[in-house]
Amino acid sequence: MRRISVFVRRFDAFVSLWITFGGGTRLSVGSDVRPTLTVLPPSREELQQGTATLVCLADKGFPSDWSLAWKVDDSSSSWEESRSPGVLGGGALYSWSSTLRLPANQWAKVGSVTCEATQGSQTALSETLRRDQCSQ
Repeated sequence: MRRISVFVRRFDAFVSLWITFGGGTRLSVGSDVRPTLTVLPPSREELQQGTATLVCLADKGFPSDWSLAWKVDDSSSSWEESRSPGVLGGGALYSWSSTLRLPANQWAKVGSVTCEATQGSQTALSETLRRDQCSQ
C-alpha cells in the first residue's frame, strides 16, 4: 500500500511544501538558505570555576538538516559536544545551536575554535573565534 501525505503551511506569504512518501522519505520544496553563524565565548565566571563552554548559534537556515561541528586549532574536536534540534522560527527558517565544553586549562592553550555548518553538497560555512579576541 502506498501512502502519500501533502502538507502546505503558509508563513508570511512564503509557502512551504513537504511531501512524505511511504517509509518516511520527505521531500522539501523551498530555497536553500545558509544560516548565520555566531560563536559565543565562555564567561569569566565559568572559567574561574574550571570549565569553558562555547556556543555556536546557527540562525535562519533552510532546510532543517544542517549539521554543526567544532574544530579546535583547525582539528576536529575531541571535547564534549552537544547539539540542539532545529527549531522552526518565523519565515519558515530554522535555528540550531551546538555547545563545546572543555576544561578551562585547555581553553587557555587554544588558539582558535571554529564552528562549521554543512548541509548536503553545499559549501561549508564557518565562523572562527580566536581566544585572544576574548576578554579574559
